[in-house]
Amino acid sequence: MPRRSPELALGFTARRRTRRPLHRAVPRTPTGRPFVFAHRGSSVAEPEHTLAAYVRAIEEGADGLECDVRLTRDGQLVCVHDRRLNRVSNGRGLVSTSTLAELAELDFGSWHPGPGDEDDELVYDRDPAGRIRVLTLDNLLAAVHDAGRPLRLLIETKHPNRYGPAVEDRVVNALRRYGLHDPQPGHQVRAAIMSFSPLAIRRVGRLAPRLPTVMLLELLPAGLRGGRLPFGAGIGGPGIRLLRAHPEIARRLHDRGHHVYVWTVNEPADLDLVIELGVEGIITDRPGFVGRRLDQLGLPRA
Repeated sequence: MPRRSPELALGFTARRRTRRPLHRAVPRTPTGRPFVFAHRGSSVAEPEHTLAAYVRAIEEGADGLECDVRLTRDGQLVCVHDRRLNRVSNGRGLVSTSTLAELAELDFGSWHPGPGDEDDELVYDRDPAGRIRVLTLDNLLAAVHDAGRPLRLLIETKHPNRYGPAVEDRVVNALRRYGLHDPQPGHQVRAAIMSFSPLAIRRVGRLAPRLPTVMLLELLPAGLRGGRLPFGAGIGGPGIRLLRAHPEIARRLHDRGHHVYVWTVNEPADLDLVIELGVEGIITDRPGFVGRRLDQLGLPRA
């Protein structure tokens, strides 16, 4: 999960100037079971942000998928967490100064040990040289639609970045091509945009007023002590370390009518905590494990 933006303090100071209603929260499942979101896909088993990681997460029964997006030099949205390429590929330098064609020459999977053997039933998006390709947001959206079942998609925009508000513009335009910018009853696929930046949340509210937004939280800002999120965000997204230290955050957000999506929940004790706190969404690198644990606790799928 990405780092906190320095715009955070500004956003919580500025929240008193907005009158945007809290109408963009996402309901929890009808059974009360929290949604399970695969963080960068099933990213323990497969290389993060690759098509194989997301296909595995879908097969493991995840309710939704989470991704980070960055803009390339030629204006393409790619699913990459870090600013730099070093950790998740065999390349070097910045995502933002690379073109999509240059990223396509890199291998985004060989660094990951994986589960041992490849699953023949999974889709590994390799080029003719055997390299695992960078995943674009468009290709991820296509995979979500092709899954043929209800799925939710959390898209995080990264700030600060070289291209500023252009990231939200491009993301909303991509969602608009799939009809996901304006949620409607009966839609199988639903999207939300997340950010640590309150200004990014405000931009999304202007571009797509009905699109749910998640205000990510790594530290406890003074403005949250009353439980209110800035700029009409309907969902609070505290990190698990913050929630361990301040479990009362969940109650305060719920009291204000917000839902709570927690990242990144991988350990049994943390899973027990967030279930006890009644959160609506669990973001995890291990969607199969979390889903099985919820089954064991008698929380039925919707």
